[in-house]
Amino acid sequence: MGDMTNSDFYSKNQRNESSHGGEFGCTMEELRSLMELRGTEAVVKIKETYGDTEAICRRLKTSPVEGLPGTAPDLEKRKQIFGQNFIPPKKPKTFLQLVWEALQDVTLIILEIAAIISLGLSFYHPPGESNEGCATAQGGAEDEGEAEAGWIEGAAILLSVICVVLVTAFNDWSKEKQFRGLQSRIEQEQKFTVVRAGQVVQIPVAEIVVGDIAQVKYGDLLPADGLFIQGNDLKIDESSLTGESDQVRKSVDKDPMLLSGTHVMEGSGRMVVTAVGVNSQTGIIFTLLGAGGEEEEKKDKKGKMQDGNVDASQSKAKQQDGAAAMEMQPLKSAEGGDADDKKKANMHKKEKSVLQGKLTKLAVQIGKAGLVMSAITVIILVLYFTVDTFVVNKKPWLPECTPVYVQYFVKFFIIGVTVLVVAVPEGLPLAVTISLAYSVKKMMKDNNLVRHLDACETMGNATAICSDKTGTLTTNRMTVVQAYVGDVHYKEIPDPSSINAKTLELLVNAIAINSAYTTKILPPEKEGALPRQVGNKTECGLLGFVLDLKQDYEPVRTQMPEEKLYKVYTFNSVRKSMSTVIKLRDESFRMYSKGASEIVLKKCCKILNGAGEPRVFRPRDRDEMVKKVIEPMACDGLRTICVAYRDFPSSPEPDWDNENDILNDLTCICVVGIEDPVRPEVPEAIRKCQRAGITVRMVTGDNINTARAIAIKCGIIHPGEDFLCLEGKEFNRRIRNEKGEIEQERIDKIWPKLRVLARSSPTDKHTLVKGIIDSTHTEQRQVVAVTGDGTNDGPALKKADVGFAMGIAGTDVAKEASDIILTDDNFSSIVKAVMWGRNVYDSISKFLQFQLTVNVVAVIVAFTGACITQDSPLKAVQMLWVNLIMDTFASLALATEPPTETLLLRKPYGRNKPLISRTMMKNILGHAVYQLTLIFTLLFVGEKMFQIDSGRNAPLHSPPSEHYTIIFNTFVMMQLFNEINARKIHGERNVFDGIFRNPIFCTIVLGTFAIQIVIVQFGGKPFSCSPLQLDQWMWCIFIGLGELVWGQVIATIPTSRLKFLKEAGRLTQKEEIPEEELNEDVEEIDHAERELRRGQILWFRGLNRIQTQIEVVNTFKSGASFQGALRRQSSVTSQSQDVANLSSPSRVSLSNALSSPTSLPPAAAGHSRREGVP
Repeated sequence: MGDMTNSDFYSKNQRNESSHGGEFGCTMEELRSLMELRGTEAVVKIKETYGDTEAICRRLKTSPVEGLPGTAPDLEKRKQIFGQNFIPPKKPKTFLQLVWEALQDVTLIILEIAAIISLGLSFYHPPGESNEGCATAQGGAEDEGEAEAGWIEGAAILLSVICVVLVTAFNDWSKEKQFRGLQSRIEQEQKFTVVRAGQVVQIPVAEIVVGDIAQVKYGDLLPADGLFIQGNDLKIDESSLTGESDQVRKSVDKDPMLLSGTHVMEGSGRMVVTAVGVNSQTGIIFTLLGAGGEEEEKKDKKGKMQDGNVDASQSKAKQQDGAAAMEMQPLKSAEGGDADDKKKANMHKKEKSVLQGKLTKLAVQIGKAGLVMSAITVIILVLYFTVDTFVVNKKPWLPECTPVYVQYFVKFFIIGVTVLVVAVPEGLPLAVTISLAYSVKKMMKDNNLVRHLDACETMGNATAICSDKTGTLTTNRMTVVQAYVGDVHYKEIPDPSSINAKTLELLVNAIAINSAYTTKILPPEKEGALPRQVGNKTECGLLGFVLDLKQDYEPVRTQMPEEKLYKVYTFNSVRKSMSTVIKLRDESFRMYSKGASEIVLKKCCKILNGAGEPRVFRPRDRDEMVKKVIEPMACDGLRTICVAYRDFPSSPEPDWDNENDILNDLTCICVVGIEDPVRPEVPEAIRKCQRAGITVRMVTGDNINTARAIAIKCGIIHPGEDFLCLEGKEFNRRIRNEKGEIEQERIDKIWPKLRVLARSSPTDKHTLVKGIIDSTHTEQRQVVAVTGDGTNDGPALKKADVGFAMGIAGTDVAKEASDIILTDDNFSSIVKAVMWGRNVYDSISKFLQFQLTVNVVAVIVAFTGACITQDSPLKAVQMLWVNLIMDTFASLALATEPPTETLLLRKPYGRNKPLISRTMMKNILGHAVYQLTLIFTLLFVGEKMFQIDSGRNAPLHSPPSEHYTIIFNTFVMMQLFNEINARKIHGERNVFDGIFRNPIFCTIVLGTFAIQIVIVQFGGKPFSCSPLQLDQWMWCIFIGLGELVWGQVIATIPTSRLKFLKEAGRLTQKEEIPEEELNEDVEEIDHAERELRRGQILWFRGLNRIQTQIEVVNTFKSGASFQGALRRQSSVTSQSQDVANLSSPSRVSLSNALSSPTSLPPAAAGHSRREGVP
């Protein structure tokens, strides 16, 4: 994938550049130093060195209007000289590194040590071995052959450890590979508009070369550095590079510098690309970063990280790490998004995802219990042995016997460790990972591109969805269906002859000129299809209206090309209108305006009558028009747009910057009603949501009547229900107190009934989402999903628990703020996401139910067995097979169950519902009782039943007995059949329901069975197994089948009777308070995590991996935009790493790195380092 480090890449480019410099009029170096200047400095430099931007275009052999010729050799040459537009990614971890990481696990290390000691002792034959008096406490001397085989147990344990490590490493490796694949998919989908050979084309971001003429518009994320050539009202948010949140206005004569990674907040324009990839401003920071990151890693490895005083260079590297974040996106390095994902995973979520919080808690509880049990086991065994040998049999401790005794102690120690290993569910992180990764893969098919894994699971708990109207609930194919022109209200498209010619001409000009020239209507791709709408859909609707009136907009645009437009006031969420000023032949000015009818009509003082003459339009006429025209249109669910114009004299020239005076005294040409039909599948999808206990709310910028009409069509509101539909103004009036501050109690009065919020600003959307999330009005904390497509939806998407961005209509900014991208912009895909989310939760519960039954039984058997017979009936290696291999398989089998529609018939679980419900607890304990009864029966009277030798009280290295093999085999058979029981967790009777829909499950159950036969029949000494006869096998399978019958018995016991059963893994209220209010919370979870680190950390490490985007590629150690980092600094996820790494949030100046002192915001919070963590 790009194995070069950034610096190699960079120096290679330097060399290329010096050799080819002469082919173009300027070298890469010159352009790079030019792009480091800002504002007036840059303008002066361009004037002095080149003349103007046109001259730079000539030197780069490109035309500001036609663009590059786009021939392959020319593009190739440009890539060679000026570099490509991508940043070489950091190398992924190698398989060996992953193996090394898997080996770090505490339990595994303990096992390895025990196995090595056991091995060493088995090879050591002390002189005193013949001494009969040593350790015959257990009776029965061993024969020579067995003594030779003493090494086998140690070797077998080592082998199983190797197995576990390889499985873990392979899982991590394949996950990483999957995510890189997913990421590159996201990248290939990211396109940018450039002009080549006079044609406007969309090309992948990585294909952009120096000299390209790129078209930039509202909502874009700039993919490379460039110089502004021409445009309207272009405002850029450069906070990602400078940390200043003010929008910077760009113009050719004041500030023409457009930098990669910055966001276009308003307007549109064209730029000539001057620097790409590692040479762009963003790339330069990255190159510094690449070096910084590597040094830092070396430091960490040497373990020189003092707690607080991280030296300057290191903290600088950290600060920049965060900085890198946003750059990652536009530049599309080979894993742009990951960076962003990773940081998002650390910082964006207000608290741990629901599931993680619950699992962490459960893990701590299980870990503690396991430690206690294993410690007690070891102590009991050692005491029993010493008391028995030295007190009861009064044996002296002879020096030559020491090794023999040590061997006994090692054996006890191994048994203790085995109990610990079994007690802790290592399979859990694997189940979570597999379940999420599987869901994410399948969700792609359901048009959900998941950018952050935990979003998938959070979605299952969603209780509210705040949806946009346009494009999500509706088809986003706008068509004008009604119009009010020349004092007549036409209920369908009027005949062109019925409209006055003068009015018609004005109307066509107003629509054609006063809309983005990138908006077009193209002929359909297939015969009989609808014409294709390109660009802004509302404008497409208006252009379609022009075509329906048998007119054409192209000639008007050709006559008045974009460069000649005198001034453009672009649409933004504050103005809610767009206006364009042109210079007429007689030097006077005309301004065309269009926008939301109630806003534009307020500014009209005249209206064109039937004869095409302006007549006075008084406020009372306006009120009448609203009643007679606009409200009826809105009640049919139409959006109303008013088109107007105004003429200005040539002298004195108006003051164009004084918007209030300019956008006034307009003459209304017409009002049109645009229909955006509801998507046919939406009402059904909304019905499913409501049945699943999810409230759907519509938040739109549209008029309240239109919004209400659409909400009724969708089924969001039903006539006769008790609900609220508010406008943004009214909403704000109700939630603010006298001082104008927002009060949570006031929001709590409104949101439960609110269904439609119309004419809302982006802030209103954010306020509503925040209000619902922070509300304590209901006993469950609300989990809110939000959909958005515009740049202005960014804050609400970030605030929400799950943000959905539109893949087709969405802007880059919205996609960057989101967790899931809907590739088909369709609301019904959200329902699929809910289904998958619930399925993940259920899969993990199924696995837990299965896993915990195994654990409870195995621990009790090992513990009591060891205490009563001084030797665990289930040997260390057998335990490892049951625990690690079966769990791994079971997690695969149970985590890949496909979701069913029935998941949508229940209410969401919410945050306080325990992971292990009463029903599950009943199943776990019920099955445990069955299994324990049978195993103990076999252990103590099994030899009589099967007429075989007893395996109890066997000496140290005795051969495996049939007796214990039957116990082991029965145990495994019971687990196998219980795995089928575990498929249902809500007490359903039919456990086979849909079993063939999951081929993985069937394969695994049969596969495990086959391997078990091999182990028992041919496992021999390493597995402590002796081959069994057919009738013994039949009994084992018969007892296993009993599990299914017993499962039915358990299902008949009503759970409500079993009040004494406790649930486990519940999140208490305290843990949910977001960190902003409660910093101790971070500490609280950390203590838990540290305790875990002492105990059983394997599975927990797995969870943590998921938390940081499954340790995706440790991309530049941090993620997407640094303004994001700033915005989210307050809500650092409770992860000990973050706490450990938060360097003081002071601003760091990068002045030595960039020629101008650009200060970077502290992004260290985005840092989750795996290495230097205690």
